[in-house]
Amino acid sequence: MALPEKEDTIQLVKTIFTTYLKEKNQRQTPERFMVLEEVYSSEGHLDAEELFSRLKNSGTRVSRATVYNTLDLLIECGLVQRHQFGQNQYVYERAYAYRQHDHLICKECNAVMEFCDPRIMEIQNLMEKIYDFKVDSHSLHLFGRCIDPDRCERKAAMEANKV
Repeated sequence: MALPEKEDTIQLVKTIFTTYLKEKNQRQTPERFMVLEEVYSSEGHLDAEELFSRLKNSGTRVSRATVYNTLDLLIECGLVQRHQFGQNQYVYERAYAYRQHDHLICKECNAVMEFCDPRIMEIQNLMEKIYDFKVDSHSLHLFGRCIDPDRCERKAAMEANKV
């Protein structure tokens, strides 16, 4: 089954978010929907400050508090996932209509690489059967270092400063 086009996905997640906000008696503000749209228009992972800056730079009048509070709402309703890749801050990524994946994190340059291996899903299914347990989601983060210094941003910067 093909994933919906980006515009279709954005419309669908807006509908899901609208329903969620109504059920929770929360206000449906344009700023909240701008946060949602920015997350779903972006590739990869964003931290809240980067998201705030993007919105401000695009002319959206939004406060930091609105960004943080909206991210919490989006996590609660299952539209956004939050990760902490060993740094002191969280990063966020879209969760709806986005393939299950796991992460490799370089401890030198903090690069995050996504990968998908069907064997992980096989292990998950096996654990469900063995333990009579229903897995809703999983998170796998593998920490290490980039081997190729040209790919490792921090190593490349340190080498450039030595010359």
